[in-house]
Amino acid sequence: MNSPASGSGLEAAYHLLHPKIRRWIRDQGWDELREIQARTIFAVLEDDRDILISATTAAGKTEAAFLPILTSIAERNTSGFSVLYISPLKALINDQFRRLEGLCESMEIPVVKWHGDAPQAEKKKAMNKPNGIALITPESIEAMFVRRPADAKRLLSAAEFIVIDELHSFLQGPRGLHVASLLRRIDAMAARPARRVGLSATIGNLGQARAWLRPRDPTNVEELVAKSDAPELRLQVRGYVEPPDLDDPDHAEGGGPGPMQQVPRRIALDSISDHLFETLRGENNLVFGGSRRTVESTADRLRRRSEKAEVPNEFYPHHGSLSKVLREELEDRLKEGRLPTTAVCTSTLELGVDIGSVKSVAQIGAPRSLASLKQRLGRTGRRRGTPSILRIYLREPNIDNKSGFLDRLRLNTIRSVAVVRLLLEGFVEEARAAPEIASTLIHQMLSVIMERGGIGPKPLYDLLCGPGPFASISTADFALLLRHLGSQAVRFIEQAGDGTLMLGQEGEKVGQSRSFFAVFESNEEWRLTTGGRTLGTLPIMHPVHKEGLVVFGRPALDRAGPRRTDDDAGGRSTPRRRRAAFRARGRRAGPRQADRGDAQGLSRGRRPALSRRPSPGSPGGRARHVPRARPGKPIAGRGRARHAHLPLAGIPGDRRL
Repeated sequence: MNSPASGSGLEAAYHLLHPKIRRWIRDQGWDELREIQARTIFAVLEDDRDILISATTAAGKTEAAFLPILTSIAERNTSGFSVLYISPLKALINDQFRRLEGLCESMEIPVVKWHGDAPQAEKKKAMNKPNGIALITPESIEAMFVRRPADAKRLLSAAEFIVIDELHSFLQGPRGLHVASLLRRIDAMAARPARRVGLSATIGNLGQARAWLRPRDPTNVEELVAKSDAPELRLQVRGYVEPPDLDDPDHAEGGGPGPMQQVPRRIALDSISDHLFETLRGENNLVFGGSRRTVESTADRLRRRSEKAEVPNEFYPHHGSLSKVLREELEDRLKEGRLPTTAVCTSTLELGVDIGSVKSVAQIGAPRSLASLKQRLGRTGRRRGTPSILRIYLREPNIDNKSGFLDRLRLNTIRSVAVVRLLLEGFVEEARAAPEIASTLIHQMLSVIMERGGIGPKPLYDLLCGPGPFASISTADFALLLRHLGSQAVRFIEQAGDGTLMLGQEGEKVGQSRSFFAVFESNEEWRLTTGGRTLGTLPIMHPVHKEGLVVFGRPALDRAGPRRTDDDAGGRSTPRRRRAAFRARGRRAGPRQADRGDAQGLSRGRRPALSRRPSPGSPGGRARHVPRARPGKPIAGRGRARHAHLPLAGIPGDRRL
């Protein structure tokens, strides 16, 4: 069903919707439905197949799915959630909740956020009387299966629709395998499998997405591809050469001089920051830095330029190690659009969190993925008649007689040219097959055993394997894997006399860990606080001993997150130069299981730029960390090991070997 809807079709689709939804549409001031919304209304209300919606960012995919779904469930009285909305990010769930709350309230349909940071009172209320829509992360579904199996069946088994947002993010990697397995387990407990609706802006292979969405029958998935109406693209690629013998391309500005140098030399990032400052001020923009360290170094340089020019700072960092409060402040400032704001970010602002329209997108470093670049580019040019603007900033090594062949090729430049050409052709790469099949299968085997208190080998195989994420696992592979997990060296499972599989001694330890619910690894981290306010986290790189000195430094909160000052009102006064010395309190941040941010953290030996002035009352701007530990004993924090650390070496049938 890829033919566009006509004007009469748009009107007919509108009249299929519930009267309260039609009133809501009028109250929003919409002139008409979008073409993809009308086609989705027909697909949901006049058919019973699964649906795959592919449309650009800001094309109205969320409304396309939920307007007809809410119409379909409006009169339902059955206990249990009617709709499960699964998202890869907690921030995206929070954003969708704000978008759906008013409409659902007008229809008297409950909607609840269900993730680690969501209010417990609302979840308890939904637990006692499950109904309406649950906006939930995969990790929360997993936790429900393991900790509250009876409630999981009561809450999840009656769902009529399961909406999977940002579906492309689940097409590869262990998390995609995990979500596909959870969907299979939800179907197994349901009297009738829920219809699945996938949403994405960047899918390279629709057939691959259909097969993921409904592995047993991909032909029963209806594709709805929005009519392409891409704005004009304005593109600039700028290259900068690093100075000779540079070891750290992201070092703090003014730092890193060579042993014979009296004056710190300028590096490529200094020149890039000059151009960003001159070009981006006065508008809303996104600058993708690639790594948290590049983000911090760039944001610091831009803040310094604002101070030097005596103008209000408009440049703020955004990455997964910053606290949720600081990230949300910046997201709200972008969305409100009252003050010009540029977010220097990692991939945390790549997915569909609503931040309004930005004028331009910049990328520091050559793009490594067409899907990711298209997702980022979709943030700009969203208003009718405005172009999409993309700037790519490249850093190339200095070439001399000692340079190797690969350096002379200027690979970053070659990659950027290739990506631009493919972008103009509309190409998006296919998702790669996930290699973590065996490790994710082990995780799900342990989960099912915990959920059911024990299960036979064949029912376990039938539940998890077959068409779906573990289709490549044969019965022989499965038997070998079971024997390995039950061996004396591993002891993850054991078998009763009647053949029932139960958790072994080591399996119980793994299953009782809070980090069991997620299948991706997270770094062990320090939580940084100042004045009782959490600013963010930093990965732990080295063992910390009692009486060891841990020093954290950072410029003012103006840089860490946007907070309105007198300067924001348009005054000429110099922005306040606040400084914060952070006290490491000997505890680590809790698991951010559903909000991944970037996979990259601060690498060994690297740190954010140190503040030049200590805060009042802080000893030289440094905070002494004296954690609780036995003398001479390294501090061992709460384990964050994921199932990827399970002993997989030598497992027959492990697809990673």
